[in-house]
Amino acid sequence: MTHVHGSWLRAAGAARLLGADGAVAPTIFAEMSALADVTGAINLGQGFPDDDGPAEVLETAREAIASGQNQYPPGRGAPVLRDAIAEHQQRFYGLAWDPETDIIATAGATEALAATLLALLDGPDDEVVVFEPFYDAYAAVIGLAGARIAPVRLRWPDFQPDLDELSAAVTDRTRVILVNDPHNPTGTVFSPDVRARIVELAERHDAVIVTDEVYEHLVFGDPHVPIATVPGAADRTVSISSGGKTFRTTGWKIGWVTAPERLATAILAVKQYLTYANGSPFQPAIARGLRMPDEFFAGLATDMRQKSAVLGAGLTAAGFDVSSPAATYFTVADTSALGFDDAAEFCRALPGLAGVVAVPLTAFVTAEHHDEYRPFVRFAACKKREVLEQAADRLAAITR
Repeated sequence: MTHVHGSWLRAAGAARLLGADGAVAPTIFAEMSALADVTGAINLGQGFPDDDGPAEVLETAREAIASGQNQYPPGRGAPVLRDAIAEHQQRFYGLAWDPETDIIATAGATEALAATLLALLDGPDDEVVVFEPFYDAYAAVIGLAGARIAPVRLRWPDFQPDLDELSAAVTDRTRVILVNDPHNPTGTVFSPDVRARIVELAERHDAVIVTDEVYEHLVFGDPHVPIATVPGAADRTVSISSGGKTFRTTGWKIGWVTAPERLATAILAVKQYLTYANGSPFQPAIARGLRMPDEFFAGLATDMRQKSAVLGAGLTAAGFDVSSPAATYFTVADTSALGFDDAAEFCRALPGLAGVVAVPLTAFVTAEHHDEYRPFVRFAACKKREVLEQAADRLAAITR
């Protein structure tokens, strides 16, 4: 057999990992993290923290393992976790979800996204509106489902969508409007006008809103506003989040979906044949985290804001033009001021130039719009402050 047929070709092709000769490239995260390992560079590319989560959360996992919670949990998720998710949604956002019918625990937000999109999409006549640049898994799963992607560009430096372009992108072919707010990779937070327009367009064209909110507790200004709280949105919105970013446990892969029962039932029909269930001892641990006091969540945002400021100041001092993030782990910088016009080449050279790893923003866009994002690089600030300060010193060497 010389060629492997299958839907994987759509997934790899949509994610821009498939070469003209049929070779499959690694994701940019795998490539850059491997480069960091080989060179000893500071890895500001992949968005994982370099310290552990709260002691209470970690200890709850240990206790769960010791007490024998090591077999399959229910397919929908352990009741303790689903109850905690319902309490969290009510506590922070005033959203009332029934843990028996409206909540599903998943293997991280990525499985939640995959199960949701595979459940709701049905071939090439369906379109998904996404905000570009976008988390790379979006394009892969949309491709796997055989649907088409309809990008709405977010432009430097504030990365807010143009409302007219958004309105033009949403049509009667739109099955899903896929929202990532707070936004990876740009660090932007959508304005109230953008959220309202998304809901208006979803109602007009009978589309489902799928919203990825994994950075919900890492907003630097006013608290996060889920799109499901916008009038008219809750009945057509699938909200996705996870404990990985909030509790610095990205390797546990505990995520969740909240949605009206009819949508949750459709998603569960697919999800149960992906992993069925996962992370049994980690589910009560994340439940413990979701019940942490308000001070913990406020402290998360403050700490991340301060780290982003350290990174941003270092990048500015090194000569980059920098976009100020409003949330998340990430800061986007323009390499043009340093004389570079290709961020991918820059990122591959950066470990040798400065002992730092980042990722090019072109890894998060369609081929059609590649050149528009060609000079931009994403750096992750989710590291210890001393690591960020060391990275800033190293980056300054580029212009010395």
